[in-house]
Amino acid sequence: MRIIVKMKQSPSPLAIRMLRRELGQEALPVRRRLAIFSAFSTVVSRSCLDKLCNCKGVEKVYLDRKRSATLHVASPAIGAPQARRFSGLTGKGVNIAIVDTGVYPHPDLIRPLNRIVAFKDFVNGRKHPYDDNGHGTHLAGDAAGNGWASKGKYAGAAPESGIVGVKVLDALGDGYDSDIIAGIEWTIANRKRFRIRILSLSLGGPAVGGCQDDLLCQAVERAVRSGIVVVAAAGNNGPGQGTIESPGNSPSAITVGAVDDRRTIAQADDRLSWYSSRGPAKGGLRKPDLVAPGESITSLRAPSSALDRELAHQRVGRRYFYMSGTSVSTPLVAGAAALLLQRCPSLTPSQVKTALKRGAFRLGLGANAGGSGEANARFLIGRSARSQAARRQRN
Repeated sequence: MRIIVKMKQSPSPLAIRMLRRELGQEALPVRRRLAIFSAFSTVVSRSCLDKLCNCKGVEKVYLDRKRSATLHVASPAIGAPQARRFSGLTGKGVNIAIVDTGVYPHPDLIRPLNRIVAFKDFVNGRKHPYDDNGHGTHLAGDAAGNGWASKGKYAGAAPESGIVGVKVLDALGDGYDSDIIAGIEWTIANRKRFRIRILSLSLGGPAVGGCQDDLLCQAVERAVRSGIVVVAAAGNNGPGQGTIESPGNSPSAITVGAVDDRRTIAQADDRLSWYSSRGPAKGGLRKPDLVAPGESITSLRAPSSALDRELAHQRVGRRYFYMSGTSVSTPLVAGAAALLLQRCPSLTPSQVKTALKRGAFRLGLGANAGGSGEANARFLIGRSARSQAARRQRN
């Protein structure tokens, strides 16, 4: 059984030895240390678990839960091209951490300049960027692809933002809380070194309680307190109520649901995707916060990855493929946040969240279905420029 043990003090080698002695066994392997919680992950038998819960140095024991990975119209639909055209906002200088399956060095991320700022692999320990699943690469393109291989057709929301790839999910798109928390911990520790302002999480699993009972949710809260804007997927478990996944149940995260943009740039005709998870989140929290396009979104392809083989029928040319889900809605909002931080770099995560919610296009879906509305980068441009953009859209 995989668990996370939260200690009353730091899990030093001496503390672990004392814990093993108290348990009367040597087999308590430390799989991963989680410094932000004075915790470590391990694998134990059920009989050992019962003893462990009663050990003096143990504060609490959590299951190390398994989690899974949850743009031709999408980027225009949230107004990103207008923000670029009329305000010059491209996300330049704002780096986004994609905590997922990895990042393949796609031409849209490395040409004409390499914008993969850093890469950390918590699954296989490899040093150079790769993605054996393909999910994370698609998300990186949603957020910050520049359309190099498509002459700008499939550009993401913030095409000059840097990408920090943090691999915490394996080739099947699966991972454990301990690996994801380690990835978030690394992002927090390296936020200044790599100028990470935003963390995008398109992964999750069932929320079994409120944030106080969920270490992954608590890790998100720590990231926000450190100054990082965290954008998290609501999940794909709709249309029932109360289906928001963890870590989208974090009070401080910007939780994102999905809409069908109907292949139009106008937002007025967008409809909530049937699968988009609905609130309230565990504990009665109103979620999601925003929605964004999530139907058949074209983005970057990672050749020979698991999804590339599985979804071969969804390839678009040689360099792209399309996916659906709140997974792809989430990095679009991360890209919108990058545009906002480029314009107003001193904003706190709370202020970014408030600004994006206030600037959202109201769809009238209800707070626990569509949150404050659809992400809308058009609010970043001035009134006269907005009028000019509207005239161009009509014509």
